[in-house]
Amino acid sequence: MAVNPGIEGKRYPPAPPYAVGREKVREFARAVFATSPIHHDVEAARAAGYADLVAPPTFPIVVGAALETLIEDPEAGIDFGRVVHGDQRFVLARPIVAGDELTARLTVTAVRVVGGNAMVTAESALTDADGEHVATSISSLVVRGDS
Repeated sequence: MAVNPGIEGKRYPPAPPYAVGREKVREFARAVFATSPIHHDVEAARAAGYADLVAPPTFPIVVGAALETLIEDPEAGIDFGRVVHGDQRFVLARPIVAGDELTARLTVTAVRVVGGNAMVTAESALTDADGEHVATSISSLVVRGDS
């Protein structure tokens, strides 16, 4: 089954809330070699004006479980064995800090077929417990064709 171009514009229900914990922030910071004390030391983060540890700017990928919803959607027609992650971008409205509870809502923003491959772009809008926009994670997937 080929990727269904009719999914362009589809908006999925929100993913379950994700609680941002201090240890998750520290683990992610270590994984991406983010050495600033604001990612590791609560007092340093507070001294810099933050309520708690600050997640590195690429942390929204951790909350991007909403992308799984797209890949697992039978209507989308995406064969995960043929997927290559083409691009990833993040737009932050504010820093993510430990203690945030984030909810991701995925929207398919584009489906294009190029040279037998499908390019699927999706945006995960992250909001906090107050419903305020925190970040947008933009993912582009390349779904290789049959040839």
